[in-house]
Parts: sequence; structure tokens; C-alpha cells
Amino acid sequence: MNDSTRDIQALIDLMARLPGLGPRSARRAVLHMIKKRGLLMAPLADTMAHVAATARECITCGNIGTSDICDICTDDRRATGEICVVEDVADLWAMERAQVFKGRYHVLGGTLSALDAVGPEDLRIPRLIDRVTAEGVTEVILALNATVDGQTTAHYIAEQLEDRGVSITSLAQGVPIGGELDYLDDGTISAALKARKRF
Repeated sequence: MNDSTRDIQALIDLMARLPGLGPRSARRAVLHMIKKRGLLMAPLADTMAHVAATARECITCGNIGTSDICDICTDDRRATGEICVVEDVADLWAMERAQVFKGRYHVLGGTLSALDAVGPEDLRIPRLIDRVTAEGVTEVILALNATVDGQTTAHYIAEQLEDRGVSITSLAQGVPIGGELDYLDDGTISAALKARKRF
């Protein structure tokens, strides 16, 4: 590779590491941005630099925003006594898109996995247990993906909360086995939340 294309190739290599983009898609995206550098690439670079400097995890729930406590956690109208537990921020945002849940969230940051040596302390499970007590939670909705690891994690959380006097429910119909919340349409998420069942 010659010096004149080294930086461009470095950008392609970085883009190819993003989920859903391989080397070919990354190359197309970078070439498109270069052609539209004034309209697309420069504003994208500025915005990425700004987000890199300001984005942070909410210290309460794990959502991503630009302050230490996110808008959902500071909204008193959402203090309903319900906490919806999700694996990832993308799942939280999927639930918010559906506009059916009016409580608060808890982002675990992944799922338990013996294969990958991910235990409860590697996730935000201890923090969830603390929140249930501190916030007077009456219902914990387990909105975890319908995968083996997701269901293992759900069972573990249910066991930890068993003696805490809290109702534990999970999403019901409409969520296929192996399905991930971020890929479901808003209507399916809405139906699954409304038809949630005791876990």
C-alpha cells in the first residue's frame, strides 16, 4: 500500500470493525463519505468527536447519554415502581421506540455466559438488586433476548429477587425464540410488553 492511500485504508479498516459492516461495505461507505466530504464526512467527524468527548453511561441504569444520570432516570413521572431489565442500550432504545413502557430501565451490559467467563459481577446485576430495594420497586420486567444466555440470565435474576417481595414478569407473545429486541418492530414489542407474564 502506498503512502497516499494509507490513511484511507486505516479508516476503512476501522469502519469494518463496526457491527454489520464488513470490508466491502466499509469501503463503499468510506468512498461515499469522501465524495460527499463537505456534506457528510466533515459534519460526521465533528459529531463523532463531540460524542466521544461527551457520551457517558448513566450511573443509575446504564443508558447512554451526555450526563451522569439520564433523562429517563431523572423523570419523576417514570417512578412507577416498574423496572424493565434489558441486555443492552440498543434494547432500551428499542423499547422506547415502541412508546409503551412508562417506567424505568436497567441495562445489564450483556448476559451471563460460562463459555465467555461472564459472571454476575461482570454485569450490572448487583446494582439491579440494590435498586430494587432502594427505589421501592414493585415489578421487575425481564425483557431479555430469547437466547440461551438471555434466559439463563433471566432465571438467575429471578432467583436473586425471589425473597424481595417484588413481582417478576417477562415479555410474552411476539418475541420469537432466539429473537433480539433491537430487531423487532414496535408493534411486536408493544404486544409483548402488554401481554407480559409472571416469570
